[in-house]
Amino acid sequence: MNDIEKIFTGLGGQFVTPVDALTEKLRAVRAIVFDWDGVFNDGVKTGSGSSSFSEVDSMGTNLLRFGFWQHQNGQLPVVAIITGVINELADALVRREHFHACYSQAKNKVEVLAHLLDQHKLQPHEVAFFFDDALDLSVAEVAGVRIMVHRKANPLFTRYVVQNGYADYITGSESGHFAVREGCELMLGLLGQFDSVMLERLRYRPVYDRYYQQRQAIEPSYWLVGPNGPEPKNQ
Repeated sequence: MNDIEKIFTGLGGQFVTPVDALTEKLRAVRAIVFDWDGVFNDGVKTGSGSSSFSEVDSMGTNLLRFGFWQHQNGQLPVVAIITGVINELADALVRREHFHACYSQAKNKVEVLAHLLDQHKLQPHEVAFFFDDALDLSVAEVAGVRIMVHRKANPLFTRYVVQNGYADYITGSESGHFAVREGCELMLGLLGQFDSVMLERLRYRPVYDRYYQQRQAIEPSYWLVGPNGPEPKNQ
């Protein structure tokens, strides 16, 4: 057991795919896709139908993007949220962090993923996917790297995912308890990028500053998924 594996199994994380094989799969990743409810939060809704995110998880996404940017010699990974509902805070995170896209009301998520991949000329095996529940399985079936957010309340679902090979890693952190940050740090650790990311983030210039300027230049797109597929959503 290597150091990274020991740290994350110590948190309660479960490697469904052996660490060496998962690391190899990560080397092909060019896009990171997140579900929203149950991933960035515990899935509980406010009266307005909204649900929140944590700055801890948001920072994790930024560090992970910077790590991939370094790993891929200055090429930003494509980053998107695909959610089954409309959520103003999901749009707000995408806007603030300059993700590439947010898809709302996505029921058949694998068709939405195909739209995203076509936009950026990518393949499913180049996607790392964070998910938590049944609506996400069509994407988990085809994505290259699958990070499932743990929840004690769905043991039969977890068993089903493992038995059918729909996850590579199941977080030790539960839904709503910074599981996104855990998955982001795991990937940085397996790619051997964590220490470099911390050092360059500390220095800020010139390396992190180049990444940040490139990130800030991204103009996110927002999509509402209807019977005819994704349509641009006015912001």
